[in-house]
Amino acid sequence: MDVNIELGYDRTNPKSIEAYAQKLIGSSFRQVMEDDSNAIREDEAAYGKSDVAETKRNKGNVGQIIEECFFHYSCNSDARADFPEAGVELKVTPYKENKNGTLSAKERLILTMIDYMTVVNEDFETSHFWNKSKLILLIYYLYKQEVKFNLDYRIGYAKLFTPPEQDLKIIKHDYEIIVEKIRAGKAHELSEGDTLYLGAATKSSTSEVRRKQPYSDIPAKPRAFTFKNSYMTYVLNNYIIPGKDTYEPIVKDDSVESFEDYVVNKIGEYAGYSVDELCEKFDVDITKKAKNLGAMLAYRILGIKSNQAEEFEKANIVLKTIRIGSNNKIKESMSFPTFKFKELVQEEWDDSTFGNYLRETRFLFVVYKFDENEKLHLKGAQFWNIPYKDLENDVRQMWERTVQVLKEGLKVEKINGINHNNFPKATENRVSHVRPHAQNAKDTYELPDGREYPKQCFWLNNTYILEQIDQRLK
Repeated sequence: MDVNIELGYDRTNPKSIEAYAQKLIGSSFRQVMEDDSNAIREDEAAYGKSDVAETKRNKGNVGQIIEECFFHYSCNSDARADFPEAGVELKVTPYKENKNGTLSAKERLILTMIDYMTVVNEDFETSHFWNKSKLILLIYYLYKQEVKFNLDYRIGYAKLFTPPEQDLKIIKHDYEIIVEKIRAGKAHELSEGDTLYLGAATKSSTSEVRRKQPYSDIPAKPRAFTFKNSYMTYVLNNYIIPGKDTYEPIVKDDSVESFEDYVVNKIGEYAGYSVDELCEKFDVDITKKAKNLGAMLAYRILGIKSNQAEEFEKANIVLKTIRIGSNNKIKESMSFPTFKFKELVQEEWDDSTFGNYLRETRFLFVVYKFDENEKLHLKGAQFWNIPYKDLENDVRQMWERTVQVLKEGLKVEKINGINHNNFPKATENRVSHVRPHAQNAKDTYELPDGREYPKQCFWLNNTYILEQIDQRLK
């Protein structure tokens, strides 16, 4: 291995770069700076030694510290990879320890900005995105809420990563979905829910920033190609940390071209089967009447015994079972996790918890229907994510109305012994509403005005969900 004595690694050799990077493991960013005497002198000359200086340094990019103080090359906005001779891109990204002891990525991985004007003329293999993403040196550092300064986060892992073949097929398909939407003049309607592993995430200093797109006069939010948070969590636990395989893959055949088509067709093979027949065929004990029986049967059809599918974990796909009545209506609306009143009023829509959840999540609807004898049969499945207009118009109006109600003071009136409030109702919004999701009246959160009130959550209306179901499944 031809190692540059001055640098300590060979800039043309990916393995040499990786081996050198692994010396970072266990170190904090502060130690990396302290080990580089030139960086300390330059840093003190720029900021001095005051507490203000400490804050300013901490606002800097930890990735820049790794580039300049460890690898000793200047940070730049070059279109090429960070180590062009080796074709290696450097990415520094946080992970966290969860309460149950598992590890997860703290955030999505920003890969490269999307230039709407040029990306429409690129194909995947020769694209700027793939040139910067096909071989990445991932430096994972452990985020801890109690750590005061970014410089004191410690580096846990350093490893080269390139998406394996089964992931690459999906990433390439995701890329094509994003680019086709831009070519259709719909860059302003891009959503992370459109795709599985590769996302088009908003990225700008403020939510008001817009950019031109080539085939529409409507300006679009700046976006970047990203590996989704869910995918980065899977990468960490299965590619970076060895021997932690905990999920089962749905697709085991490399010849499968479209993951989504495979899933829909596989479930569709059992369309018309009753729940009783499916339980018998897949050896599921129907006497337990499990609440998630419909989902469990869908997983068994897909060959998954654990209810944890590898591709679903990577892509943040949420499986939802939907039951259509014999009257062709859906009885249940779709609920989401409860929200804390005092936290909700501190949010802005563009970065709201509920808004981001709908933007970033792709759903697999598994549809069952009752026949005239009230016997439940599988109809099939479809992938779905909320349309841009429904989210940014109807859901946004409902969300903003909810925040307004909380800020002005929730009004509660008891009629015939039942509490009624002025949160948005299903009759007021085509798409969504607010409704209780508490175990009982004593299961409460504190309102901004100090009162305790039963927990609430956002719901998608049952009538809206029915609208979204493919006609073939009704």
